[in-house]
Amino acid sequence: MRKNFLYSRLMCWVAIERAMRMARHRGLPAELGRWGAARDAIYYQIMRRGWSPTRQAFVQHEDDDVLDAAVLMMPMAKFISPTDPKWLATLETLTAELVSDSLVYRYDPRASPDGLRGEEGTFSLCSFWYVEALSLAGRLEEARLAFEKMLTYAYHLGLYAEEISRAGEQQGNFPQAFTHLALISAAFTLDRALG
Repeated sequence: MRKNFLYSRLMCWVAIERAMRMARHRGLPAELGRWGAARDAIYYQIMRRGWSPTRQAFVQHEDDDVLDAAVLMMPMAKFISPTDPKWLATLETLTAELVSDSLVYRYDPRASPDGLRGEEGTFSLCSFWYVEALSLAGRLEEARLAFEKMLTYAYHLGLYAEEISRAGEQQGNFPQAFTHLALISAAFTLDRALG
């Protein structure tokens, strides 16, 4: 199975950035200079090699052209502004290629084979990340519509599985805790944006 190396680097950046914030906030001893240099090196590597000029988007692997919806975390992690031109271009490309009726595929398995049998469904987690990314980018009507559509796919108890099949059925791990955390975050962000 192919892993998303850009996402892994992003999470390393997040870990260092948050550790630096905690150390400053709490007055804890830390090698902030060394940590800051590592954080900045990761940032520049992602910005330089994780951006595909061909696709006009941040991609799954450095120096590659395969899309992956995990990059939706970039503005939520405060790695990039939700209105940065590169981010807005990425959001457009993801919308055009990985979004189907507000549901988001994690990636295109033909472009990035994962070695798993069966048909890949849309990822509920990524669909809620998409709502949040749209909200942060100021695309509120699209965000509201995507959120309301996602609510219609919930199990009768309001729970979600990991994926939603092409037929609209829940599949994969059920219930999926990460999906519900993303639901709460998307609802909070959309509500705040709507005022």
